[in-house]
Amino acid sequence: MSEIKETTYLKDLWNVTQAQTTAGNELALLRYRSNLLGADLRITNFGGGNTSSKIELADPFTGDPVRVLAVKGSGGDLGSITEAGFALLYLDRLEQLKELYRGEQYEDEMVRYYPLSAFGENRVAASIDTPLHAFLPFAHVDHLHPDWAIALAASANGKRKLEEFNKNFSRKIVWVPWQRPGFELALLIQRAVQDNPGAEGLILGGHGLFTWGTTQRDCYLNSIHTIDQMGEFILDHQSRKGTVFGGLDRSALPDRKRIATEILPALRGIVSSHRRVIAHYTDDEDALTFAGSKWSRELSMLGTSCPDHFLRTRVSPMFVEWDPATDGLQVLKTRIGEQVVQYRADYKKYYDEWAATDSPKLRDSNPSVVIIPGLGLFGFGKNKKEARITTEFFINAIHVLAGANALEDGAIPNYLPQARRPEQSALFTHFHNYVALPRVEAFRIEYWALEDAKLQRMPAEAEFSRKIVLVIGGASGIGREVALLLARKGAHVVVADFDQSGAKKVSGEAGALGANEFVASTSIDLNSSENLADAIRFTVLQFGGIDCVINTAAIYPVPGASGELTEAQWAETFQVNVTGNYLLAQHAEWVFKDQKLSASMVLTSSANAVVPKKGSEAYDTSKAALGHLIRELAIKLGPTVRVNGIAPATVVAGSAMFPRDRVMQSLERYKIEFSESESTEDLRSKLANFYAQRTLTKNPVLPQDCAAAIAWLAGDQSAKTTGHVIPVDGGLWEAYVR
Repeated sequence: MSEIKETTYLKDLWNVTQAQTTAGNELALLRYRSNLLGADLRITNFGGGNTSSKIELADPFTGDPVRVLAVKGSGGDLGSITEAGFALLYLDRLEQLKELYRGEQYEDEMVRYYPLSAFGENRVAASIDTPLHAFLPFAHVDHLHPDWAIALAASANGKRKLEEFNKNFSRKIVWVPWQRPGFELALLIQRAVQDNPGAEGLILGGHGLFTWGTTQRDCYLNSIHTIDQMGEFILDHQSRKGTVFGGLDRSALPDRKRIATEILPALRGIVSSHRRVIAHYTDDEDALTFAGSKWSRELSMLGTSCPDHFLRTRVSPMFVEWDPATDGLQVLKTRIGEQVVQYRADYKKYYDEWAATDSPKLRDSNPSVVIIPGLGLFGFGKNKKEARITTEFFINAIHVLAGANALEDGAIPNYLPQARRPEQSALFTHFHNYVALPRVEAFRIEYWALEDAKLQRMPAEAEFSRKIVLVIGGASGIGREVALLLARKGAHVVVADFDQSGAKKVSGEAGALGANEFVASTSIDLNSSENLADAIRFTVLQFGGIDCVINTAAIYPVPGASGELTEAQWAETFQVNVTGNYLLAQHAEWVFKDQKLSASMVLTSSANAVVPKKGSEAYDTSKAALGHLIRELAIKLGPTVRVNGIAPATVVAGSAMFPRDRVMQSLERYKIEFSESESTEDLRSKLANFYAQRTLTKNPVLPQDCAAAIAWLAGDQSAKTTGHVIPVDGGLWEAYVR
């Protein structure tokens, strides 16, 4: 492929200076090429496609140069892959596998030979696509899943349109009918290249694109040049077609985000019948156009075509029959419940129809993508990243559907070009010009033993994975430690605080411990019922629901010069420390009810609730009231929601209730020596050690101690505990309940 001067839609990101830093290291240059291709979702999906290079390395046994295939390892992502992510295999051993091949019926058995073909100490799991790269007679190969190419691959007139494309752009891209990825397809595409001298690439029916080059640069240019031209070809057809998906039937609702928030807990709850999931909602233009179109229901029933798509989106999404003009919110919730039940039944039927005795067991039968007219698209996964990627994959599928729709130009041929043999054509289903994979082929990929083995290799999930936690008071002290601890344990965390900048900072710290997509921050004011409701809605829209509400925030009023609190201070203390918690539970209750999933609340009382003292009457009695509120809420919200609390002794370290001035006043009161030059934390440490001497353990109570107790109460290990307040006071005998 000669240098191209210009592309219309894709950018040539190749930086000569940067590429030269890998001079002499073909593996590093392969990584560079792969990262560039994976940086654009129009080129390939997250985790989709693969790249390879045939390189020479010194044989560790003989020291002689040998030909080695470097190919993206199983489960890797082109955009983020490192050199360590490529499988290295002896090319001559892969060639020898042809002699061992017993035919398509036995092709899966070839996979066990890939580890035996590994070069040196490389133990990266080889992809199922390994032989596809090995058998092509080119030094560098890209196998990608660009939407524009798949639109051609999934069109009833795709082969004829590819001929038109080749003529228009003076190209030689070869059509190959559908064949499941694997050894048989590797032999099929090898023959296609042999039969078509000068071929520049391959379109795999219903699947994707292969391109190649004699150098890394040539291969990259061939890929982006081909994809860009296919984009030009598809978009030209779209502009001439005008309408998409038969035209718009239902317009996007102006208040769709509010409605999406209202239905998300119910939707998330019902699709979590197998295992809890996290949600991602998108109302971008593509999602709204497809959801509101005349053909969306029929196209949704057909499902996606590209194997990379439906491994995440399942064999098809769930389309919810709903007319926003006539049906209210409650009708929508009811309809969701009815259609999920029907979806599960249909999915079970699909599994039973095609499962063999050695098929993996039925996995989750709930939809992972839900389409609702007027609202857009909802995706679900084990975490936020997976839910977002699932949604992105269906957006890619929408682009494919739109492209195939645009290419429609007449009657559907009797013999669909995706079929390898004439008798197979009837197995493919189509709507207008879009062709979906036969259900049997979809099942063979979705329940492929090799894909199941990939799932089994995934590490065990963390304790709080799939859980959504709202942490109020998370900007400092106990709340901060709770947010960080739960992030380490895999939770999706919303850090909420009156100090919005502090909440944002802690969410960044939590993201560094878990994943940035698993955390968010928002402001909250326990004085404001409306603000509390906003924080609940924010959390729901962010992740789909709420599994635990934790509140560590409170105020400790400081008397003025008279030594007495004002009436306003007394009222505000009870408003924040008691009423705020009551309103918080009230605003979260609808989420818990709609989800119908086990949930928990953990509130923060105090040892002061049972230890009468002079000068802190408002704080102490408010915490005593909160202790009883915990018991009342446990009765009110049970059995689905557990409500518990902790009662710490004075926690000084990192506490927003102990600013420097208050700490210094306390040190003076207790006649503890200090210097104003000492840091705030050192002053806090002195005060904390003084308080610790009142306890049996003689150790200060730290925010981390309280966070550990809160995490236990929030999680499943305390599933049989509700309505209780656990002391975290170091053994403060004054607080023993009499």
